[in-house]
Amino acid sequence: MTEHPTPQGSRATRTPQPPPPHGRRADGRGSQSQDPVPDSSPEPGPDRGGEQTDRLQYLDVATRRIARGMDLDETLRELRRAAVPTFADTIIVHLHDPLPVGDEKSAAPVVLQLHSVSRRPETPATSGSPLLKTRPLHSDIAELVRPDATGRLSKLLLAGRPAFGDAPGIAPAVTELLGPLAKVPEGIPPGRRLIIAPLHGRRHVMGTVVLLRRPDRSPFIRDDLLVASQLATHTAIGVQKAVMYGHEASVADTLQHTMLPSSLPEPTGIRLASRYLPASKTAQVGGDWYDAIPLPGNRVALIVGDVMGHSMTSAAIMGQLRTIVQTLAGLDLPPDEVLHHLDEQAQRLGSDHIATCLYAIYDPISHRLLIANAGHPPAVLLHPDGHGEVLRVPPAAPIGVGGVDFESVEMHAPTGATLLLYTDGLVESRETDVGTGVEALRTSLLTAAGGRAAPSLELLCDHILGAMVPGSRDDDIALLTARFEGFPPDSVGYWHLDPHPLTAGQARRLTRRALRRWGLESMLDSTELMVSEVVTNAVRFASRPIALRLLRTDVLRCEVTDDSSQVPRMRQAQPGDEGGRGLFLVDQLAQRWGATRLSTGKVVWFEQQIPKKQRPSEHHRPDR
Repeated sequence: MTEHPTPQGSRATRTPQPPPPHGRRADGRGSQSQDPVPDSSPEPGPDRGGEQTDRLQYLDVATRRIARGMDLDETLRELRRAAVPTFADTIIVHLHDPLPVGDEKSAAPVVLQLHSVSRRPETPATSGSPLLKTRPLHSDIAELVRPDATGRLSKLLLAGRPAFGDAPGIAPAVTELLGPLAKVPEGIPPGRRLIIAPLHGRRHVMGTVVLLRRPDRSPFIRDDLLVASQLATHTAIGVQKAVMYGHEASVADTLQHTMLPSSLPEPTGIRLASRYLPASKTAQVGGDWYDAIPLPGNRVALIVGDVMGHSMTSAAIMGQLRTIVQTLAGLDLPPDEVLHHLDEQAQRLGSDHIATCLYAIYDPISHRLLIANAGHPPAVLLHPDGHGEVLRVPPAAPIGVGGVDFESVEMHAPTGATLLLYTDGLVESRETDVGTGVEALRTSLLTAAGGRAAPSLELLCDHILGAMVPGSRDDDIALLTARFEGFPPDSVGYWHLDPHPLTAGQARRLTRRALRRWGLESMLDSTELMVSEVVTNAVRFASRPIALRLLRTDVLRCEVTDDSSQVPRMRQAQPGDEGGRGLFLVDQLAQRWGATRLSTGKVVWFEQQIPKKQRPSEHHRPDR
């Protein structure tokens, strides 16, 4: 839409918050550009008639053009379009290198880098002017300017006011800024046909603008300094906002990516894959996150969440909530309890922070899924036969509302099924509501499966994003997929033992029987010894039956669970002590071991590497 000057005079306009720079770094560096300008008659402007009303009308249109700039390049492009050919025939823009960010003052000397040149094409009457040569004008202009700290150009930049090129004592500044062009015969037209306008932000010099008119055009007049000042002021503010926004977006983006998992775990019995896509229309990041946390008993917690808003604050709150969830997961609480405590902690962070979250726990041994939802889009389960199911879990209210009762729902997790957890950016847009988007996702899964076994998780993620995500997005997207493989029943041994003095011997016999059935006779002695020590320690404190579980994968894992919350610690036994050496033996014989508190007690576990020739043949695992 073309805007024409109106007789209403100038009015204040607000510069919109710019999104991140595209194609150019926020510090202003990049390839220099030279904008061709159509050779058309100048619009009515201050150089035609010089009337105050025309001048104000021109400024009104020009400043609104500049204010429309949505990033650094666009702001400067609108400046060039507004200035050439209406106000000047050539405009030369230098920017501070690097562009200053924030209010801190740099001790480094000012350096100006040539950013762009725009000029009006030559005509037969002006073909001899160096200003309008057909060859690039950059070769005639200083590309890197280092103003003398005590020179005229530095004083002009600090003053922040435009000056004519023929002003007394200004010649050194012109020479310093334009370099070779100022020394070429007739390089600068005679008379008052050059204006230097500093780009002065709120606290910093952002650069300079040089405006030139050709010899066959009327020279600048005193009122044109006011026009140049307004153009430079609005441009400087736009440049400063773009730089600040780009810096904040870069910090927020780094913050969020640092807080997202750098890699997913690879627990036995489940396959995982994920994707994260920021919004495409703006580099402002949101609070989308996902996580996968191994739990005792080879279970895995699967989490996806979304903090409302798009800013550095949203990314920071996301990081805090993710840390809280990881801590709560370590306590081995059920999903509804995790969401309850997360809700309490979110309220302590501030009443303005609202988030949605879906928390699920998969047990590969019992093939069960326990899931709770806090205002989040529902999970989708792709069954082995290829049909998709939207899991019906009460959504409750979002995290941060307070006083909400969350509910955990338990369901069967078939071997070979794939669980999809995602944020609303995948299924919701300005044109599509969540319900329609979820149904479209389910249909997309049917297409991906094609009535047969689902593809690998990596291919499935790519298919979903390709089918569901348009080229332009308003929101971030987090996607976590989990394929349930489970444990084969013949690789699990599970017993409940009453705590009494003979329990350790019973545990040794059960362990010996299981290892012989698995063909692991070479591991009998070390495993029996460690099982005996761990069970003996559990008997000392347990008041209810003890659970002993052996798991055979590429490692042999033993877990002993009891109802005591007292976690054993390894200590150095003295020569006369009768006990205190059990965990020392476990530490020496096991590849890994640990103790974890549970909501109902604790579990002590250890792992040993199984020799390759004695490992069970692995069931088919599709590529991730």
